[in-house]
Amino acid sequence: MILNEPTLIHWVDVDLIIRLAAAAALGLLLGLDRELRGHAAGLRTHGIICFASAAMTVSALALYFQLDGQRMDPLRIFEAAGAFLGIVGAGLVILSKGKLKNVTTAAYLWLTAMIGIACGAGQWPLVAAATVIGLVLLTVIGFVEDRFIPPR
Repeated sequence: MILNEPTLIHWVDVDLIIRLAAAAALGLLLGLDRELRGHAAGLRTHGIICFASAAMTVSALALYFQLDGQRMDPLRIFEAAGAFLGIVGAGLVILSKGKLKNVTTAAYLWLTAMIGIACGAGQWPLVAAATVIGLVLLTVIGFVEDRFIPPR
């Protein structure tokens, strides 16, 4: 069996820690609204998904460069994240008393994964923009909906 060269623990650097820590912190921040509103996927779920997406991206990029890109396609990480979140999202979305529930939470988990992937790839402008816009969409628009739009 042919394996890639191992990355030794003393090669852990500040950039890696920042990418993973940023993903975990932003995932927790994104999950705060869901937690405060009592939804199924809250702080821990969002934090774990964002962190795991970042770790998966860092690993895929590192392997791609270690193996000179000959035996892998790093874009498959999006396929893996999409497949996994499709399963999680399907488990979250329920039909109860004629109402569809948790669709926003499932979509927000997808955004959380994308922010994690961007953290893992070190795409900081995308991370910042996606986090701010995501928070505005969820919290500010949620407040406007609760305050000014009557329930159906």
